[in-house]
Amino acid sequence: MKTAENIRGTGSDGPRKRGLCVLCGLPAAGKSTFARALAHRLQQEQGWAIGVVAYDDVMPDAFLAGARARPAPSQWKLLRQELLKYLEYFLMAVINGCQMSVPPNRTEAMWEDFITCLKDQDLIFSAAFEAQSCYLLTKTAVSRPLFLVLDDNFYYQSMRYEVYQLARKYSLGFCQLFLDCPLETCLQRNGQRPQALPPETIHLMGRKLEKPNPEKNAWEHNSLTIPSPACASEASLEVTDLLLTALENPVKYAEDNMEQKDTDRIICSTNILHKTDQTLRRIVSQTMKEAKDEQVLPHNLKLLAEELNKLKAEFLEDLKQGNKKYLCFQQTIDIPDVISFFHYEKDNIVQKYFSKQH
Repeated sequence: MKTAENIRGTGSDGPRKRGLCVLCGLPAAGKSTFARALAHRLQQEQGWAIGVVAYDDVMPDAFLAGARARPAPSQWKLLRQELLKYLEYFLMAVINGCQMSVPPNRTEAMWEDFITCLKDQDLIFSAAFEAQSCYLLTKTAVSRPLFLVLDDNFYYQSMRYEVYQLARKYSLGFCQLFLDCPLETCLQRNGQRPQALPPETIHLMGRKLEKPNPEKNAWEHNSLTIPSPACASEASLEVTDLLLTALENPVKYAEDNMEQKDTDRIICSTNILHKTDQTLRRIVSQTMKEAKDEQVLPHNLKLLAEELNKLKAEFLEDLKQGNKKYLCFQQTIDIPDVISFFHYEKDNIVQKYFSKQH
């Protein structure tokens, strides 16, 4: 492994090194505090350009979950994907050494918050040409190794995999930092916040949290679990080493042999289709039981059952044919992976009906 001095990359020789770091954990686990300290240390010690993108700061205030009126899960998912598209626009500008384009379809408030985030960290600045605003990269962004740290809960594996896909698309370094904080500590800290989340939201997220699993998922091998609220400085050397490794070993983008992969997927899907069908049936049945316990109205129960069964059928067809509507990446061949994605989509539906009760 090269040292930090070797990788600093302030000269003009060789390609610039760039990476994405997923910072995940429960709400109030200390992620934002850790991210700020990490960015400052890496800028001072390594001379890197660091951009911390805190999802809570960039998402429009109207959609934040600080209030009791939570956004529809499907809307929340679309906003997350839109934010990833913004990140891609910035990365394309860095890679191509050009100004950053403005997405044609965007949520204006979120785009402005994203732009402010990059400006505040000396990564872009505004300029006006022919009465039209554009965003230019700063010298910091183009002359140094660049790491973007994405600060969010990322409690589902599928959420983190979307970031990995972006890293693979542009051959970037990729790593994950998981702040492992006791649930009780998170609840206590959350209660002290001006805009506290409902405690049940944190409890629910704690039950659904899918920690990075390098032994199971090859794409998660660059992951580090950091005990929190333990002193972050104790892990600083390990964190730096992880980030250096990620920069030195960018995710390789390989041209897919689509015909062979489609064949392999169909064979694999056939082998697990029956077991997956049984598992999804049990999930639907359990979900309907929970809906009855929540006293969802009979008419809504009927609609919920129809939507869940339709989702189950679509998942099985996706698994069988490789349509990639839900199972959008090649590694989704294990039942636990499929179930994780099904739970995510199922929750989007369920919360919509549960919210109708209030």
